[in-house]
Amino acid sequence: MRLYDYAGSANAYKVRLLLRQLDVPYELVPIDIFRGEGQTPDFVKKNPLGQIPVLELDDGRCIAQSNAILWHLARGTALLPADPFTESQVLEWLFFEQYEVEPTLGSARFWLLTGRATARQDELARRLETGRRALRVMDRALADRPFFVGDRYTIADIALYAYTHIAGDTGVDLASHRNLAAWFARVEAQPRFEPGPAPYGANAHVPPTE
Repeated sequence: MRLYDYAGSANAYKVRLLLRQLDVPYELVPIDIFRGEGQTPDFVKKNPLGQIPVLELDDGRCIAQSNAILWHLARGTALLPADPFTESQVLEWLFFEQYEVEPTLGSARFWLLTGRATARQDELARRLETGRRALRVMDRALADRPFFVGDRYTIADIALYAYTHIAGDTGVDLASHRNLAAWFARVEAQPRFEPGPAPYGANAHVPPTE
């Protein structure tokens, strides 16, 4: 398999983390999205949106969207429960992450760290407030359980961890969410855990005069 990846992307980090924890061999293909490498004709054939990550299977077929890739890779493993109801709970959190976390805290972090926030102050404030609400929901969900789906680590935890553990970069107060803080430690204690994502590359940053 090949994973088309940008190291600074938390969506791509999710997939790298799962592959590492499943001990699945793959070829990493870096894509510099800020140099337009995601928009080349060859790459757009793999994902018409031109976004990473993309997982290319051994037979050449491709899967885009980070949580769809997680689902594909985890099927048949302990990280995706076979029980239909529990499986649906995992799916519930995957949708939550892509609707309530990634476009709010993820976008806000990107804007702030790369100099894109100045012209987006109203939208930044709105997304941060939505992101804070998501963190409160997550913290409450962890009040009586070690992980998001029952008592076991699943791809729901991988998906949610990717953006929330770095949400402090946006200025939100993670320390006040004690359940989340304890959960971060449990995720990081899992076998074959690896940290991420990497810092954004220099060419991701908007020049100060822009």
